[in-house]
Amino acid sequence: MHWNNFLNITQPFSSAPTTMLLKQTNFLEQTNQLIPACINGDRYSQNQLYKLFAPKMFAVCLRYSQNREEAEEIVQEGFVQVFRSLHNFRFNGSFEGWIRRIMVNCSVQHYRSKSKMHVVVNLDTTNVEEMGDEDISAQLGKKELLKMIQSLPPAYRMVFNLYVFEGMKHWEIAEHLGIAEGTSKSNLSDAKVILKKAVINSLKIAKRNL
Repeated sequence: MHWNNFLNITQPFSSAPTTMLLKQTNFLEQTNQLIPACINGDRYSQNQLYKLFAPKMFAVCLRYSQNREEAEEIVQEGFVQVFRSLHNFRFNGSFEGWIRRIMVNCSVQHYRSKSKMHVVVNLDTTNVEEMGDEDISAQLGKKELLKMIQSLPPAYRMVFNLYVFEGMKHWEIAEHLGIAEGTSKSNLSDAKVILKKAVINSLKIAKRNL
């Protein structure tokens, strides 16, 4: 099973593409109107822009954080950077993607500022069972999957998120986190083992409770 499919914590696909397109168009128009006003320091527009994007950015930061409080802190730091850098946005790409990159960078900076970043975990991989081809994400649900990601040791959580959700290569992750490329590969492998064990245990508990 591909990890991108297994841990895809996103909104469900809409069955009404026309309605979605209209909503996206209105959203884009609203955003394009707010950006210049925000650059000019209009507080109401800044508040509206925050309300539009904060929920999605909070979901992004949650995956990089150990808890909601840490995620909220990163979101606040991220939006400070957004408004400081807004004049650099050139309207030649996704504004949401632009904000997301700032949030990810803030998450990385937050991680690197913490002491004891690299936690050593002794893993016993000899008895890890195969998960099979079933759609585990449908059985576990978004909240449980998110909790599993948050429970990863910080170093593993960062590498896993950057690789799976941001699509970074290991050399890029190594540069972002200040680690060796081999360490990035090792951390990703260990993170997958931990998550696989957590998924198997969760399914076992669920079956016992039936």
